[in-house]
Amino acid sequence: MPSTPPAPAPPGGSAASRVRRVAVIAAPPVSMFNLAIPEMLFGKVEVDGRPGYETVICAPDPGPVTTTGGLDLVVPHGLEAVAGADTVILAGSGAYEDPDPRVLDALRASAAAGKRIASICTGAFALAEAGLLDGRAATTYWAYRPLLAARHPAVDLQDDVLFVQDGPVLTSSGYAAGIDLCLHVIRTDHGAAVANTVARLALVAPVRPGGQTQFTQTPLPPERGVSFADTRAWAMEHLDEPLGLADLARHAGVSLRTLSRRFHAETGVSPLQWLLHQRVERAKELLETTSLAMDQVARASGLGTADSLRQHLVRRAGLTPSAYRSSFSRLTGAGTA
Repeated sequence: MPSTPPAPAPPGGSAASRVRRVAVIAAPPVSMFNLAIPEMLFGKVEVDGRPGYETVICAPDPGPVTTTGGLDLVVPHGLEAVAGADTVILAGSGAYEDPDPRVLDALRASAAAGKRIASICTGAFALAEAGLLDGRAATTYWAYRPLLAARHPAVDLQDDVLFVQDGPVLTSSGYAAGIDLCLHVIRTDHGAAVANTVARLALVAPVRPGGQTQFTQTPLPPERGVSFADTRAWAMEHLDEPLGLADLARHAGVSLRTLSRRFHAETGVSPLQWLLHQRVERAKELLETTSLAMDQVARASGLGTADSLRQHLVRRAGLTPSAYRSSFSRLTGAGTA
């Protein structure tokens, strides 16, 4: 899956220096859950004591908007709200096979203006119909993937991922993957510490990599009562230690083979992939919230050395540790040693 690094902070200030505007398009019949995700998560972002986002829900026809559940929601804003937004998000709709031409025009105008554009679930169909996914990596809910592939063969459709970003365009798979996409946007704009705070307030997992499989098996009864939630919580408290598979298996009281199989079934990633991802996120938080030197950040997050920290952060965030701190630090005069 292509990995497009987040954009650096805008000129003239840190990434947290201005309120960003998000327009969420509700194309009837809209998914109520899809529509609630951005409003809920972006509404919880607070930076330096003020909101990080202004979120506006809009529709092709302001007023009552039908939902996929048969209820009507009153949406007071029309698509003119899209023009003033930095980010445009299209919620999933039951009319995905026949998107409203007015929505397509608004999406094309947004792309021409250089806005960030995202979709949740079946919203990817309208992005594809507008020509915004041609030649780009994209995804949608697994049940609709064959239809999207057949209707839009120019889309580089990614199998079995939660979300994917290709340049300024983001698409997510269904249901809760929209949460992961929105947290990714918040993390890109305001850093890991803010995104993780929002995740805690919303009682959701703070970090699920976009490349994680859609087919996790958490709802299934774990074999012999084995669940690794406690082991993951324990590992989060010991990220600065040289943890490996043997340490995780010992804590969980299982064999290495069982650990690898069941851990992947629960999380969608291998134990070592999960550990590395959490360590990078811990390093981001330390860069944002402390003035520790780079070698200290590397040790405290379990990444070992400043060179290793730099390598992993550039690969994951597209920024060196110094540049990341400069963009997202919450401290006045934070050092860049």
